[in-house]
Amino acid sequence: MGKTDSDRIEKSILLRAPRSRVWRALTDAGEFGAWFRVKLAGNFAVGKSIRGSITYPGYEHLTLEMTVERMEPERLFSFRWHSDSVDPQRDYASEPATLVEFRLEEAAADTRLTVVESGYDQFPPGRRDEAFRMNAEGWDIQMENIQRHVAA
Repeated sequence: MGKTDSDRIEKSILLRAPRSRVWRALTDAGEFGAWFRVKLAGNFAVGKSIRGSITYPGYEHLTLEMTVERMEPERLFSFRWHSDSVDPQRDYASEPATLVEFRLEEAAADTRLTVVESGYDQFPPGRRDEAFRMNAEGWDIQMENIQRHVAA
């Protein structure tokens, strides 16, 4: 389903939906929240941060925050976040954020969606391996979630 090296996770999936539908699922904060399982407050805008409560079972006590980097309609949506911020008592602001990029490509009547999360080589050695492993598994789940969402 994807490839990895030490700094980046890459996953790709063929979605049975037009690019416009996939783009809306990625960039409408309400739709993103529905499949990603986070209740976001506000809308996505380049250069702006957005926060929300995670709704994924077992993680409801956590808050997700992301800063949108780029929005190129029906082509590229990217943001930075502290992807492994699972300890609510810890301040992750001084730690490196990873970059998440969603790339959309036409594939006949369907859309190929590729997600790349990079920046793991900047992590402290004691946290890098676990964060990488957790997110590699997490992106497999999220690709299935968006697949179901756009097919509904």
